[in-house]
Amino acid sequence: MSASFAELTAEALATGTLSGLPDRHFIDGRPVAAASGRQMDVCDPGTASIFAQVAAGDAADIDAAVLAAQRALKGPWGRIVPAERGRILARAAAMIRAEAERLAVVETLDSGKRLVEARGDVAGAARAFEYYAGACDKLQGDSIPLGPDYLAYTLNEPAGVAAQIVPWNYPISTLARGLAPALAAGCAVVAKPAEQTPLTALMLADLLLRAGLPAGTFNVVTGTGPGAGAPLVAHPGIDHVTFTGSVVTGIGVMRAAAANVTRLVLELGGKSPVVVLADADLDAALEGVLGAIFENAGQICSAGSRLIVERRIHAAFVERIAARARSMKLGHGLRECDMGPVNSPTQLDRIAGFVDRATARGARVLCGGRRDVDPQSGRGWFFQPTVLDDLAPDDEAVTSEIFGPVLAVQIADDAAHAVELANGTEFALAAGIYTRDFATAHRLAREIDAGQVYINEYFAGGIETPFGGNRRSGFGREKGLEALRSYCRVKSVAARL
Repeated sequence: MSASFAELTAEALATGTLSGLPDRHFIDGRPVAAASGRQMDVCDPGTASIFAQVAAGDAADIDAAVLAAQRALKGPWGRIVPAERGRILARAAAMIRAEAERLAVVETLDSGKRLVEARGDVAGAARAFEYYAGACDKLQGDSIPLGPDYLAYTLNEPAGVAAQIVPWNYPISTLARGLAPALAAGCAVVAKPAEQTPLTALMLADLLLRAGLPAGTFNVVTGTGPGAGAPLVAHPGIDHVTFTGSVVTGIGVMRAAAANVTRLVLELGGKSPVVVLADADLDAALEGVLGAIFENAGQICSAGSRLIVERRIHAAFVERIAARARSMKLGHGLRECDMGPVNSPTQLDRIAGFVDRATARGARVLCGGRRDVDPQSGRGWFFQPTVLDDLAPDDEAVTSEIFGPVLAVQIADDAAHAVELANGTEFALAAGIYTRDFATAHRLAREIDAGQVYINEYFAGGIETPFGGNRRSGFGREKGLEALRSYCRVKSVAARL
């Protein structure tokens, strides 16, 4: 009998960890120690302390995982009919829901995020498997009318072995949104979770095996980016790479993949604007702006990290945001709180550096602006919810991705000026628009350069809606039926009769 939620949280808060956590790679259907014998520490951001260890992988471990995936493609996984693939994914969705509490508690310990957010991520992972389970036997080709003397058609074939490089901010949900369509398309997968947050990927690998996925179809190698990530994307046995992370690292991934002409989907972050016009429902806009920047302590690629507010409502609206931000309670994700920690001391230093430089430039800091700790324990890596007001278009806090709970405010004279400001950075991942005028909303949605636009609800949509960026936010799309195409090779067949 599995432990209850109350038992899991009690154990985690009392001991700082959970019993039975995975500590090895998952290769060819079983836990495997690192070839080198090395391990690495995993820290709880809410306490700034080590709570687990996992294998520290390298090129030898990556090679074993890729070979296992290739064998699975040539063997049992390659022979399974699409309908059975769907049944396996559907069982996986049900099992994720059945084991959701343990997965969520581990995700909170691993990433630092609040338990309510971790539960949402686990539910989203289950929904991803459910959604793509229904698509497995509907991924059909086309017939092409060349005339009575020809038969022509297309086939959607699996791309092959797909690599998944998973970030630390959304470990289970980002993995699921790439893994589920890859499996639905018939690919085998080797995943390298972020070194800071490896545990739920290992747990998911074990769960999928129990759901009926053949051994070797999904493999997880834990380790650092240089140690395990680099040899994975450069491996000649990899046919596709899905990477989510920073622009700098994404450029390195592209260069490594180019040597083998490996196909790519890159999601490289953003500096997403939330446009609030004077005629908006300001109560709804307030909640949307707060969630867009302070959920997961602002550590979201598509976070609404820029508020572009119309001048005539600027002062009153921004003061409402600052007042709410000042009242937010920081704390460990397993306790009642409004915002959890940032993921690592490195990230904490990065956020503090941006805010310190903004302060030195004379930026108006309406609230926050400082490092903090969990008020109950005096520990952890926290940064206060921060609002920087009335920034210039070329200010560093406007143009750079801070990846923390820092809202950069810009003032627009009207809707046209709001579009100009919204398009004023190198990123183009997401955008939010708040207005009661739907004609204006949809005109702005066309004019703002972004991969996805949310109108009157930030983060609207779900696994059904394609997700990805333009310009330095990357290319390719995840989620929705569009994601399936990323993991397919289209073969055309033409025959003279």
